[in-house]
Amino acid sequence: MTKLGIIGAMDVEVAALKGKMEKPVLSKRAGMEFCEGVLEGLPAVVVQSGVGKVNAAMCAQILCDCFGVTAIINTGVAGSLCNDLDIGDLLVSRDAMYHDVDCHFVDYPVGMVPGMPLAFEADDTLLAYAFAAAESVNPGHTKIGRVASGDQFVCQTEQKARITAVTMAMCTEMEGTAIAQTAFRNAVPFVILRAISDKADDSAQMDYPTFEAIAADRCARVTMAMAKCIREAEDE
Repeated sequence: MTKLGIIGAMDVEVAALKGKMEKPVLSKRAGMEFCEGVLEGLPAVVVQSGVGKVNAAMCAQILCDCFGVTAIINTGVAGSLCNDLDIGDLLVSRDAMYHDVDCHFVDYPVGMVPGMPLAFEADDTLLAYAFAAAESVNPGHTKIGRVASGDQFVCQTEQKARITAVTMAMCTEMEGTAIAQTAFRNAVPFVILRAISDKADDSAQMDYPTFEAIAADRCARVTMAMAKCIREAEDE
């Protein structure tokens, strides 16, 4: 049976999931609280990683090493990079890449970590489950596309334009690609699920506080629906 590792950067992104966990057991590692139990009939571990790529990668590695997860879901909010994604819409990752890695002076494409793929592809099965779950929660407002990650809160039009040009991504955030890279290195399937909280432009500082909680709640509901879909498929 699948054992889910579910990572959110902030408490608002994981609190509802922890509240729905059956038989929860709490433990701490590297200053992070891991809540292990059963979610929608599936073994699961829910954890708040903290913001940024290093926290996210550490968290994903602990899930692999200490909890034996067989699939990783990264859930949370993001800024839109395109007109196709409005505030409140959902994005399921086709793949993920960095927007702030730059080794082009030694002949690597911008975004590529030497020795790694330019973009890390999400697992096809998890992607399908995530899309179906997202559509069940918010019909007609889900897209599949690339996630761009970097250690920046993107809130300026110039930033947004540069990131879009480099990555061709649909949304930007601060953890997903680090989790994707860690999953890739551990041969654990992953998918990233993002609800749009702002437009990643000059309006972002105003939009983000208003819509963060709404977007995070939507992502949590999709994550639970996804766990239910996986469990039902495995019960057949």
